[in-house]
Amino acid sequence: MLIGLTGFVTAWSQSFILPNYGLKSPETLEISKIEATSSSTAFYMSIENRIQNGFFCADKNIYMIYPDGSRSKLVTASNIPVCPDTYKFKTSGEKLDFVLVFPPLKAWTAWIDLVEECNENCFSFYGVTLDNVLNKQLDDVFDKASKGKPADNIVLFESLLDSIASQNLGIEGLLYINIIEAAIEESDKVNIIVWYKRLAASDAPGLSHYLKYLNDKGIKY
Repeated sequence: MLIGLTGFVTAWSQSFILPNYGLKSPETLEISKIEATSSSTAFYMSIENRIQNGFFCADKNIYMIYPDGSRSKLVTASNIPVCPDTYKFKTSGEKLDFVLVFPPLKAWTAWIDLVEECNENCFSFYGVTLDNVLNKQLDDVFDKASKGKPADNIVLFESLLDSIASQNLGIEGLLYINIIEAAIEESDKVNIIVWYKRLAASDAPGLSHYLKYLNDKGIKY
């Protein structure tokens, strides 16, 4: 008996709840969940209005950008107008929940950037972590740091940075920033300068964004 297989598709899915990221804009925008399946990648997001007569929209030019620079364009957006149409908030503190859907993730993608390309007030997330083990590790470290002393936090973040430094991860720049900010809290100028220069000389993905973040705060050596 000859049994022939004409082909099959394996369905799969993976969720990332409150994934960590390196930098974002605006501050009130959040990614609550990412659902990655064999057919699509959905970002469940929310934004909080903090101003009078606030409004929000999503440009049609929104991209998932991979570590190698390749990109996937937004397919559909749900519960949010596409610019120039806008959602007008009724009150300060109101939140808008919406979903952005992209093509399926490439296999073995450890992180991505989510970037809106528009004329003004564009949103962005850099270094969104797509590894639940690493996300748990990051959550634990950030939780410990929130309760720890600045000097101890420098050691804590340095240890994590050493463990991932060779993996070209999008979150790497954030660990440098946390070390520098802990050194600032400790009034440790030597460590501030040392770690700024280490960051500037590193191959951290998205390096220019992290340096700009520090420079905008008046930190530059």
